Amino acid sequence: MSQWVYKFGGGSAEGNTSMKNLLGGKGANLAEMASLGLPVPPGFTLTTDVCTYYYDHGEKYPDDMDAQIETGLAHIEQLTGKVFGDAVNPLLVSVRSGARASMPGMMDTVLNLGLNDETVDGLAKLSGDRRFALDSYRRFITMYSDVVMGVHHHTFEDILEDAKLDNGYNLDTQMTASDWEAVIVLYKAAVRDALGRDFPQDAREQLKGAVDAVFGSWMNDRAVVYRNLNDIPAAWGTAVNVQAMVFGNMGDTSATGVAFTRDPSTGENRYYGEFLINAQGEDVVAGIRTPQTLTKESRLEMGDDAPSMEEALPEVYAQLAETFVALEGHYRDMQDIEFTVERGMLWMLQTRTGKRTARAAIKIAVDMAEDGSITTDEALMRIEPLSLDQLLHPTLDPNAVRDLVASGLPASPGAAIGQVVFSSDEAETLAKAGHKVILVRIETSPEDIHGMHAAEAIVTARGGMTSHAAVVARGMGTPCVSGAGTIRIDYAAGQFTCAGRVVKAGDIITVDGATGQVFAGEVAMVLPEMSGDFAKVMQWADDARTMAVRTNAETPLDVQTARDFGAEGIGLCRTEHMFFEADRLAHFREMILADNEEARRDALAKILPVQREDFAAIFRVMEGRPCTIRLLDPPLHEFLPHAEADIEALAETLKLPASELMARARELAETNPMLGHRGCRLGISYPEIYEMQARAILEAQALVSKESGINPIAEIMIPLVSSEKELELLKAHIDAVAADIDVSDYTVGTMIELPRAALRADRIAEFAAFFSFGTNDLTQTTYGLSRDDAGKFLPDYVRAGIMEKDPFVTLDQDGVGDLIRIAVERGRATKPDLKLGICGEHGGDPASIDFCQRVGLNYVSCSPYRVPIARLAAAQAAIRAKGL
Repeated sequence: MSQWVYKFGGGSAEGNTSMKNLLGGKGANLAEMASLGLPVPPGFTLTTDVCTYYYDHGEKYPDDMDAQIETGLAHIEQLTGKVFGDAVNPLLVSVRSGARASMPGMMDTVLNLGLNDETVDGLAKLSGDRRFALDSYRRFITMYSDVVMGVHHHTFEDILEDAKLDNGYNLDTQMTASDWEAVIVLYKAAVRDALGRDFPQDAREQLKGAVDAVFGSWMNDRAVVYRNLNDIPAAWGTAVNVQAMVFGNMGDTSATGVAFTRDPSTGENRYYGEFLINAQGEDVVAGIRTPQTLTKESRLEMGDDAPSMEEALPEVYAQLAETFVALEGHYRDMQDIEFTVERGMLWMLQTRTGKRTARAAIKIAVDMAEDGSITTDEALMRIEPLSLDQLLHPTLDPNAVRDLVASGLPASPGAAIGQVVFSSDEAETLAKAGHKVILVRIETSPEDIHGMHAAEAIVTARGGMTSHAAVVARGMGTPCVSGAGTIRIDYAAGQFTCAGRVVKAGDIITVDGATGQVFAGEVAMVLPEMSGDFAKVMQWADDARTMAVRTNAETPLDVQTARDFGAEGIGLCRTEHMFFEADRLAHFREMILADNEEARRDALAKILPVQREDFAAIFRVMEGRPCTIRLLDPPLHEFLPHAEADIEALAETLKLPASELMARARELAETNPMLGHRGCRLGISYPEIYEMQARAILEAQALVSKESGINPIAEIMIPLVSSEKELELLKAHIDAVAADIDVSDYTVGTMIELPRAALRADRIAEFAAFFSFGTNDLTQTTYGLSRDDAGKFLPDYVRAGIMEKDPFVTLDQDGVGDLIRIAVERGRATKPDLKLGICGEHGGDPASIDFCQRVGLNYVSCSPYRVPIARLAAAQAAIRAKGL
């Protein structure tokens, strides 16, 4: 017979914290606290296995579960001396959810279960307080009717508000016993009117209904959304905890509250929390009454008149403070605690690891490591890498007034203020004139790169988290809201509208890329800091990790930003981004439109000096750290204008007939450019392009070495290779350029971004000093998906369970991962010292970084603002590899 029910209370328990997956977080911690001898109301836990069984068997329970529930009830009755459903000595219970991962507020709870028209009289006599008993009964009717029976709680709130209004009351606590009796009659009538049946009076029927509701709430809409947002698998299920009720609403010596053993916002080592006298748990969070502070210190800081718990209930507060010390010492982490005081006696209802801001997480981890409570490795594991985004970008002042205009996807974190512009040219012009601008587009393309770079933030009406705007913005560390589908952009009128509101070019808006929100006007900002405890954590992370962390960057500003964040080199310099500046775009277009090699070389000769200075600037910032520079990758047609007016303007600049230019643009256009004439294929067709770039890199290397004495490390990367012969041929061109200028201190490698390249890695490695896995394209070509289009339907795949996560956000460790494993194994079989890294968007994703550690890569590379995240994630991956 399977054990579905685990009992706790009376100083012992059948479970403990290590059984969190089975008992859920709440149940495991209740069992642990009971075993520690803390005052925990007795109860039992229905395991997560019951939830799994329930959904696997058409919402039916195991045959032997009811008998085990009866045993659990008998356990509570024995320890409390009360009887469930008894009219004279009634036992009341709470029924609460408890998944293994904390999901606050997402699932259902029922309190005071077991009350009916008879047991309420028994409770009144036992307590000596009829008003309290009736207050508890009306609460139960409200909660049970809402959670279990589907009668909306507003129905009961309206009745109560009318009763208070009729009596001239402001607070629930002013209601008398007779007032509650009248309200209860109205409540039960409301249930009968809504459902055509009476409120249930049988305690066991009530218990079954509550258990059904809590297990059912695992699949309610808000729980499903929360799980999707927090990567919590539906298969985990929830436990249900049935526990003897204790009452915080039994007069002025009773109370209920929520507390943290440290400040969850700042991490300061002081108690933080709220409580209410003569109340039950839902009153604290419902906002009906204003909670009071836990400590006198907090009360004085806030200027409150109502006494703190420390002042109102000093003896109980002292016991609570001792419990805080015991729990934090036992769990060795900040705890989030729920408690009730019943007539001067403290009861612990829950403890769990407290949620905290990134700033608080860092401070708590550092403080506990430095006082010896935990090791530095444990401290690092306590900090969620992605939460560091809160500290790496300007953020909105949480106390600032906000006027929401539109919402979209939080594509790139950070916040920015600027005036609205609708074209990249205008963004660049205004930015050069000293204006801060927000670029608002229906969608962006590579041709918008100059405007994107000039803008403080980007807003697009279309596109997902991996759209062009999102990917480029993250790479630049620019806040971005993508897919703001409610806005309608009218380029001709120079305005966008949303819900009838008009925002014109030049209007000031604030963009919050962390939440995907756009606000009217200026919202006050808070600037990031990377010092103190943050710097200390980063140093610990660097000491712990075994993989290097590089950056994807190509402008001196981005490279410097990455260096300031601790990047140890450049893993991807995308040279195509360097061609969009106005002074070189014209020459590059001239090269594209040339109809013979001589004309192309003439145009490239004009670009060479600026490319050389680009690379020299990067080498200067990196000061001898490795720089992987990818030669031109995208198809040439992307550099040409598409609008007729733009084509005519370019034709006039180049002194060409517009018809000839349009014909050349049509000639270069491709049906599927992602799989077309791009990457190394351009180098095969037009070797002079790659020769010019190689010359610019190597001459810049020599220039910087001569002027500073520091020898830059140049790693030249050839993209989109599928055959060793491509790499062999193009490497020969680069070697010839190097010989011509007498340079030898460089390496040539390739980007593994095609399945065939992964499978032929042993042969390709014969000509490569390094592999860099371009997982964006490797994911696209493995799945046969376009990342720019897949955002329209991938969420459906995730919701349906076909994919656990969007493979463009977190690396597909099976299919794509297998290709990487094959390439690593075969490449190093040919060349054991082959340097291996990753430079796709996945290089900044913690789960993908963990995979990179396990397959033995030398480094990960990510956007500048993700470098600290990658440093911490790489450290955690190394710690996991050690088995912590």
